[in-house]
Amino acid sequence: MTYKEARVYLDKVSKYGSVLGLDAIRELLCELGNPQESLKFIHIAGTNGKGSVLAYTSTILSEAGYRTGRYVSPTVVSYLERIQVDEEWIPEDAFARLTEIVQRAIVRMEAAGKPSPTVFEVETAIAFLYFKERNCDIIVLECGLGGELDATNIIENTVCAVFTSISRDHLGILGNTLEEIAQTKSGIIKPGCTVITTMQQPEVMQVLENQAKRLSCPFFVADKQYSMISHEDFTGQTISYKDYEKFHCPLAGRYQLDNAVLALEIMRRLPTLGYPLSQEAIRLGLEKTAWPGRFTCLMKKPLFFIDGAHNEDAARRLRESVETYFPGKRLIYIMGVFQDKEYEKIAAIMAPLAKSVHTVNLPDEHRTLPAEELARVMQRHCPSDVIVQAEPSIQEAGRHALSEADNKDIILSFGSLSYLGQIIETVGKY
Repeated sequence: MTYKEARVYLDKVSKYGSVLGLDAIRELLCELGNPQESLKFIHIAGTNGKGSVLAYTSTILSEAGYRTGRYVSPTVVSYLERIQVDEEWIPEDAFARLTEIVQRAIVRMEAAGKPSPTVFEVETAIAFLYFKERNCDIIVLECGLGGELDATNIIENTVCAVFTSISRDHLGILGNTLEEIAQTKSGIIKPGCTVITTMQQPEVMQVLENQAKRLSCPFFVADKQYSMISHEDFTGQTISYKDYEKFHCPLAGRYQLDNAVLALEIMRRLPTLGYPLSQEAIRLGLEKTAWPGRFTCLMKKPLFFIDGAHNEDAARRLRESVETYFPGKRLIYIMGVFQDKEYEKIAAIMAPLAKSVHTVNLPDEHRTLPAEELARVMQRHCPSDVIVQAEPSIQEAGRHALSEADNKDIILSFGSLSYLGQIIETVGKY
């Protein structure tokens, strides 16, 4: 199987949709010899910030000399970036070879009348095989959807269960209330593992604490009241947290303080769990962290940012960043969202800052909110003088925004991570 053939096969599998549950992934991994059983994990769940915390944590661990796997979803630049070891993407030939091994296992499962895995379960199995091949010391693993019934939750060797900010997202799938959503996400807590969370709303914190107590897990909170920002602008910030003084965080956005503090709290706990770390490794790892799509500056003249703000909480945080770094400015937007997101709330939060808006269809045509419908939503919330235009393509939206802007303008592309790779490509060609 070639890499191209592997991608065609996975595209075919993806047409069967997704199903929450662990039965199929359990059977698949059993066919493959359960590679996950020889691996150790830091497992991250939450609504916003999972990718940033994963990036900080895995980069620091690699800097400290640990062979570190990372498993990410969704990706921004390339399909292959979802599976990495020490920040290097899985090679095409390795991906193709492992996909063929998994395909053969699925054929055996289907012949035995067992359930067929979803594409995310197939990708997760490929990742575990690769991490085992590479003899990874630890894997930083991001939940795909929820926690308890997410395919990544098949793991048992959880060193730390980590929780970023939990808010209302995927309503009706993960639960109908904040408490129900938190309960679903708390399912990644395994008996005896260390639980570390950012500050949460009281009802969420209670759910996490109760689950940790029930499973005899040490419970720690990364509280940003013990942190301080000594310098901040759109290129990053210098922070202190407890015994870590003046560490530079290159990821911009006010919300990154929460994510960086959570990663630093993980670092404070890992030495007692068998992973000693020097302050210098932590400092350098934090400084080297890169994570595209999180208030990332692509261009300085004009200023052009991309951000994967795809729900109400993320939109509030994005607006806070914009108003902090560029007070009084009105922005040129490029915006695309999925139809199952709270796009009315996102529009209400972000529209007042708009100078103009270019809406787009996302690459996933089955899930995207049509650009025309999103344009109507934004128009309702924008000031009366703002022109909102549905664009025929993502590339056209990027070109139109750039041709419209002068060097004093700010362009912001947001709403979903899934199309930001095409924006990056468009800006690079401009």
